[in-house]
Amino acid sequence: MLNRVVLVGRLTKDPELRYTGNGIPVATFTLAVNRPFSNKQGEREADFINTVVWRKQAENVANYLKKGSMAGVDGRIQTRSFDNNEGKRIFMTEVVAESVQFLEPRGASSQQGGGQQSGAPAGQQGGYGDQGGYGGPQQGSGSGTSNQGSSNNDPFAGEGKPIDIDDDDLPF
Repeated sequence: MLNRVVLVGRLTKDPELRYTGNGIPVATFTLAVNRPFSNKQGEREADFINTVVWRKQAENVANYLKKGSMAGVDGRIQTRSFDNNEGKRIFMTEVVAESVQFLEPRGASSQQGGGQQSGAPAGQQGGYGDQGGYGGPQQGSGSGTSNQGSSNNDPFAGEGKPIDIDDDDLPF
C-alpha cells in the first residue's frame, strides 16, 4: 500500500506554530495549489490543502515561511475525526508533511512579480538547506543590502501555548 503526496503551492496565511503538552512543536498551514486546467470561464482554480508539520521542520516553517511563500511539501494524507463543541462529529483530511522545501529566496514572495531577488543569478535559490531549513543570508545578491525586513521580530511572540494532544495521537 502507498500513501504519498507531493505538492507545490503558496501559503494562504502565515503558519501557526504550537506546542504539545510535552513541548513538541507542530505547525499548521494551508497550501493553495493550482489545478492543471482552466474552468469554462478560462480561469484557473486552486485547491486549498491543510498541512501539518512536526518537530524541527515545524519551527523552520514558522520562522521562514509566511503568507504567499512558495513551498514544496512531501508527505502523506491523514484523516482524523473529533467531536466539536456542539457534539457533532467532524472529519478532517490533511497532509502530514515529512519534508517542506522552501522554493523561493527569503522575501521574494513580497516583491512585485514574486520573482527572484534583484542581482541574484537566474536559478539561484541562496542558502536553503536540504530539509527546508534556512542556511544563512542570500548568497550572490550583489546588491550589498540585507533583505531581513521583519526578521528582527520574534516569530514566537504570543505563541508557545500548549495544545491539548495525547502522545497516542502523534503520527510517529
